[in-house]
Amino acid sequence: MSKIRLFLEMIKFEHTIFALPYAYIGMVMASYYTTGGWPDWMTFVWVTLAMVGARSAAMGLNRVIDAAIDARNPRTANREIPSGKIKSLEAWLFILASLALLAVSAWMLNPLCFKLLPLAVFVLVLYPYCKRFTWACHLVLGLADAFAPLGGWIAVTGSFDIPALLLAGAVAVWIAAFDIIYACQDVEFDRANGLHSIPSRFGIAGGLRLSRLMHILTIVLFALVPLFVDLGILYWIGVAAVAGLLWYEHRIISPHDMSRIDVAFFTVNSYVASVAFVFTFADIGLQIWLS
Repeated sequence: MSKIRLFLEMIKFEHTIFALPYAYIGMVMASYYTTGGWPDWMTFVWVTLAMVGARSAAMGLNRVIDAAIDARNPRTANREIPSGKIKSLEAWLFILASLALLAVSAWMLNPLCFKLLPLAVFVLVLYPYCKRFTWACHLVLGLADAFAPLGGWIAVTGSFDIPALLLAGAVAVWIAAFDIIYACQDVEFDRANGLHSIPSRFGIAGGLRLSRLMHILTIVLFALVPLFVDLGILYWIGVAAVAGLLWYEHRIISPHDMSRIDVAFFTVNSYVASVAFVFTFADIGLQIWLS
């Protein structure tokens, strides 16, 4: 049990709340868009397992590939692999098991999900290396998380559709924007060690300005979805609530005071995903009931 707790801590399992609700949004909205009803339970199960496998593999890869960097950074030196609590071989076996779960889940969903699997794995492997050569690493992380709503949608429809791309784009820029905020706390370390990020390249103030612009784009993309899917007032209340949370996130941090970065990164962003899911789910449920 102690080893299981270490693995759950290594992959920050509780942070699944950032991406899993959007996979469910993609799945539920796709079913409503195509059939006017709910997805079946087996689709729900396999989407959930695919997300668990994908995110576990992604975090495991990030920790293994960055182990030497983490060991040099005082903020991350006590992570499970640098501290020796989890051996690299154990981590790799965990990653392989997670990828196997993702592969089986994709296979059980539909052929397109399985065909896209190599692309998804490539992005998961690419992201940890990006900070070594480009400040655009945050965008690659956003791309990786964009597979959550896109995958949920394709799991139901077996096809690409404009609403799915809008949802994927919204999640991509949302994730990238708050990853920029998180990177602000490592600016000095990144510069001293030749690592790349938007804050280390453009400064904390520049990074926060870009993050704000990306969060505005997030709201714009969410607002475009009802042009293609028949959604009602509850969805719009959810979009407004997400906008309010993102505004609050930027109010509590500044280039001169990053003391509340954990609140902005972990707490507020977990509310963003949950609020988006609850209001979208409720709106679609109401539309189905009224029909």
